[in-house]
Amino acid sequence: MLRYSSPLVQIIIVGVVCLLNPGMFNALTGIGGAGQLDTTVAANANVALYTCFAVGGFFAGAIVNKLGPSTSLVIGGSTYALYSGSLLYYNHHAHQGFPVTAGAILGLGAALLWTGQGAIMLSYPTENNKGKYIGLFWIIFNLGGVLGSLIPIALNWNGSNNGTVNDGTYIAFLVLMGLGALLSFTLLPPHKVIRDDGKPVEVQKFPKWKDELVGVFKLFLDWRMLILIPMFISSNWFYAYHFNVVNAGYFNIRTRSFNNLWYWAAQIVGAMGFGKFLDTPSLKRKNRGIIGLFILFVTVMATWSGGLVFQLTFTRNGEKRDFDIYDSGYAGKLILYILYGMNDAMYQCYAYWVMGSLTNDASILARYSGFYKAIQSAGGAISWRIDALSTPYLVELLISWGLLAISFPCTFIVAMKIKETNNEVDNEKTKREISNSENVEK
Repeated sequence: MLRYSSPLVQIIIVGVVCLLNPGMFNALTGIGGAGQLDTTVAANANVALYTCFAVGGFFAGAIVNKLGPSTSLVIGGSTYALYSGSLLYYNHHAHQGFPVTAGAILGLGAALLWTGQGAIMLSYPTENNKGKYIGLFWIIFNLGGVLGSLIPIALNWNGSNNGTVNDGTYIAFLVLMGLGALLSFTLLPPHKVIRDDGKPVEVQKFPKWKDELVGVFKLFLDWRMLILIPMFISSNWFYAYHFNVVNAGYFNIRTRSFNNLWYWAAQIVGAMGFGKFLDTPSLKRKNRGIIGLFILFVTVMATWSGGLVFQLTFTRNGEKRDFDIYDSGYAGKLILYILYGMNDAMYQCYAYWVMGSLTNDASILARYSGFYKAIQSAGGAISWRIDALSTPYLVELLISWGLLAISFPCTFIVAMKIKETNNEVDNEKTKREISNSENVEK
């Protein structure tokens, strides 16, 4: 029987919150140009979003530790509806100011939401369940992309020649995102969550904001976080290429919506299989990390090789492409786009899993999550800006692919240092840091 205080139930709730907030945002963004004919509007909004996300992410771990995950998710979730509303406004007034401003606000809110989510997902499960719970979250979260993609498909199917989605699409997203923010109120505080081994979630509390901020800046002295930066920065870099180049640059509006559906559905499959593998009981944790990284390397390199072949068939300044779902040769292009989505889920699952393998302390994992999202968002801001500057499509592909390639040897170094368990180390470290903090107060 499921307990409301169990990690499983709490992670399911977080998954649904993210389904309705960033999941719907992904469905909207994944159409290409956020459903607009002029993709520079969404590109500029995303530059503002990810720039603020990057700045906010560095401090979000400290804020989440002080406010608590539930409050952080409520505040962060409310900013998604504002962004959807700004695009509804743009449909009528064509002024970029509101979407760009809403994107900046969303960046700050997303930093809180994703840091709170990361702290919950990585610290609530026991060590032998982390891969499963990460995979479960990713499945639920990406259902948002799948279900959200059905909205523009249903509302715009007969308008395949139109360049933008209709008002009803943005209104539907706005309502669902608002519901997601409200659902965050149902989350329990971490100290009320009881793990499967019968122990409560331990959260190290510092009495002052200064102590929290010092903990954040100490991440820049953690060699493991520094060497994972290539993985972090490349983990969202390719979205501008996937959505604005491949999807918006080649297909018409209904086909973009249909592609988007399968992109996020593929993420569910990728997260389900890869998350399960990362918890394989017959393998030691380090071996799972190394083998999982090798599998990821092979699938990513193979997919982007196929992407290069496809990219050589069209350019940004060439003839305008309005490829339709019923045109000859569509199946092969859809398969490539599905593989892009599956790769994304596997890559992100591994990034979270490797961070979760470094510690079980909820407060430290909140900082790790914030650091990860900050670096990831900095990369996203740069990539969306590159796209907004009308960079040649092939150049965007090569940059994305190159960053992914660089990330693998760096991540391998961290994977080689993974320990079978962190329980004893975490317990001693927590006692020592709490004692030092209490001595400072005295």
